[in-house]
Order: sequence, then structure tokens, then C-alpha cells
Amino acid sequence: MPRISSHVLDTTRGVPASGIHIQLFKLINAEWVALQQDTTNSDGRVANLLPENTPLETGRYKIRFALESYFQAQQQPCFYPQVDIECHLKSEDEHYHIPLLISPFGYSTYRGS
Repeated sequence: MPRISSHVLDTTRGVPASGIHIQLFKLINAEWVALQQDTTNSDGRVANLLPENTPLETGRYKIRFALESYFQAQQQPCFYPQVDIECHLKSEDEHYHIPLLISPFGYSTYRGS
């Protein structure tokens, strides 16, 4: 089943980052439209950011990760209060996994599987 999933890992602590608020947006007519929001589970994962019973459409998407409250809860500094990842999804039949690796002063992402 086509879906958009994510996994957030705290590389400073070496653990999954639970409790991070994530929002999914789609670019429609030159405006970012919010589609769905969720929070990472105890394993730092969100299984599907698409709204229930919503097919995956090709297009440009943005995933916003709210990091400030997570790092505050860890009593860590936070240089990047949020991270936006934009991507082109070109197939309606694929699973898109978009992981985020975070630390108080940096982040990295890649297309996962």
C-alpha cells in the first residue's frame, strides 16, 4: 500500500526520538496545504502520514518536524527549532520512507526503504 512514513533518531543520545510532532503538507496551486499531523511513537516512528483512506498523489510534499519541545524535554539546547523536508513524490504506487537524524546542532535526512 502506498504511504509516507518517517523515523526520527536522536544521534546524540543514540535512541529513537519519541514525541516529535510531524506535519505533512502538499503544494497545491502554489500554496502549502496541511494534510495530516501525527507524533512519533516510542520507537520514533510514524507509520503513515497520509490521512486515512487518502490515495497517494504525485507532487511536491513537505514534512515539518517540530524539534524545539523535544530538545527542551531532553534538557538539551536546540539550534534548529523545526526542520522542513521538501520532496517530489513521483509515483502513486510506492512507499516513501523519509527518516530524520537529529542532534541539538544538526540534522540529516535521506530516502529510506
